[in-house]
Amino acid sequence: MTTVADAELEAATEIAPTKPPKLNTAAFKAVPETRALRDQVRGAVEKFCKTLDKSKPLTRESSKEMSETILASLGLGGQYLGFTMVMLTNEFWREQVAAIPFHRRLMLLPHCLKNAEGCPAEYDEFGLDCKKCGACEVGDFRTKAEQLGYKVLVSEGTPIVLKIIVSGHIDAIVGVACLNVLEKAFDKVLLAGIPCIATPLLSSNCKNTSVDNDWVFESIDLHTPPAGQKTKTYMHLMRAANAMFDEPELTRLVPRPRAASAEADPLRKHETIAYDFLARGGKRSRPFITLAAYDALKGAPATLSDSGWELSDPVKRAALAIETFHKASLVHDDIEDDDSFRYGVETLHRVHGIGTAINVGDYLIGLGYRLVSRDRKELGAEVAADILDKLADSHMKLSEGQGAELLWRDAPNKALTTLDALKIYALKTSPAFEAALYSGVRLAGSTEKYEKMISDFSRNIGVAFQILNDIKDWTGDHDNKLVAGQDVCAARPTLLLALALEGSSPAQREELLHLIATARADGTDPEELVGRVRALYFAAKVFEKADKLVDKFRAKAESLADEVEPTEFRELLYYLVDTVLEKGELPRQAITQFVQLGR
Repeated sequence: MTTVADAELEAATEIAPTKPPKLNTAAFKAVPETRALRDQVRGAVEKFCKTLDKSKPLTRESSKEMSETILASLGLGGQYLGFTMVMLTNEFWREQVAAIPFHRRLMLLPHCLKNAEGCPAEYDEFGLDCKKCGACEVGDFRTKAEQLGYKVLVSEGTPIVLKIIVSGHIDAIVGVACLNVLEKAFDKVLLAGIPCIATPLLSSNCKNTSVDNDWVFESIDLHTPPAGQKTKTYMHLMRAANAMFDEPELTRLVPRPRAASAEADPLRKHETIAYDFLARGGKRSRPFITLAAYDALKGAPATLSDSGWELSDPVKRAALAIETFHKASLVHDDIEDDDSFRYGVETLHRVHGIGTAINVGDYLIGLGYRLVSRDRKELGAEVAADILDKLADSHMKLSEGQGAELLWRDAPNKALTTLDALKIYALKTSPAFEAALYSGVRLAGSTEKYEKMISDFSRNIGVAFQILNDIKDWTGDHDNKLVAGQDVCAARPTLLLALALEGSSPAQREELLHLIATARADGTDPEELVGRVRALYFAAKVFEKADKLVDKFRAKAESLADEVEPTEFRELLYYLVDTVLEKGELPRQAITQFVQLGR
């Protein structure tokens, strides 16, 4: 029997024109050649920004349109678009950066400004350990910033920056970087709502570049009374979601029953393994979704202030429950696929054995149900029951999807259609988003008018997310499993495989089926296997087709959000689409890898 959801997934496999792709400013890297021209552009931006409503966040598309308008008014060409967008972002955030105390700011400097010859500094995990010898601008900028109380990093594009921000140690960034780096960071900065000012380097040549020094010192010195108008940001809720997993907050919210036992007690050891894994790594996007949905339907007070709003412990524990189920599924999934790494370290079953890992996963599932059930008096019996029912439904769907994947993997017939793969994705990935979104809405009140939207939105965003994750598997994943091509080695029924089977010649299809059937056999060379499958995928244009499907599911999720009220909830859904389905460089990296194979 074909369901409505199945019909929608089947329709999605017909790749039709979608919304235009998100702006890529890769072609707009030119910095105005003279200081007079740079000053002219900056002055025009300052004048333009006086008319902006800074309570509404900038988007990449809106900043592009406004920058094009500014350039047209100056009679300048599109080659300066990237530079103008940076100037626009700077002016948008200037007052809010200036109102943040110096000790709550991060100064981010590029290593390419260092004196290339004879630099005594060495690199550590935080970037360049500058010795402040006076031989280059890096030391001058760093000395000035540190005198004022800044935290300073001499490193660009490092993942540690966003982690520092989310952890709550800083509230603004003042940086120096080339336009190429700034373009790559553009989406993350705008989406996170981080007040920032960046001074572009005058050249992208890492061995011979310079910067307008007075602009840098001016940005470091910015200091004014608190801004009257603040831009909406989800950073406060992101921090709240992360803070729940830090000690002592985690143990306060979820007391450890065995904490008083002797360290050698096996019960305490087991509990410690479970809590440590719950607190480890990940973006915590699912508990964030729960907290943000709750906040949005309460008027979104957390998006405009870092104080004056509060989340009750029962609401926090409901959000924690979402993460316990997610973490349990990761433990079991890693065992079933015999994955080697999770969050950059060895998987639990590799460290503690399969039996212990299975049990830890089961423990986390029980903990998740208990986090909601024991707050039924505070939440209300019906609210707790509805959330528990949704969690149970999501748990069953996840198990169905994983079960279908395992049965396919162990079956002799490895035939797979795109609809088969999409059905598995809808069951494996979408329920977690649905449970997180539903829980936040139910905590805030009735879900009656949102239930179908939540289900449909979560299905589209979940399927698109999993397709992006498939592509990411081919580019390596330094935050998670570390090994590229692991889906092939584990013989998983991915959409990429289905697209390749459907788009290959009979001979290529036969070869691909043989490779997948023998992927887990003893004696198989993983590198040779992955290399040959990669070549077959590119021959079938798999990555381009998958990218178009992501755009199609994204467009559907956005169209569902278009009809949602109130405004605060609708804006959150748009934000989730942008953040969960952030492509970054993944499709382009995959295509580049193909070119490097020497087609």
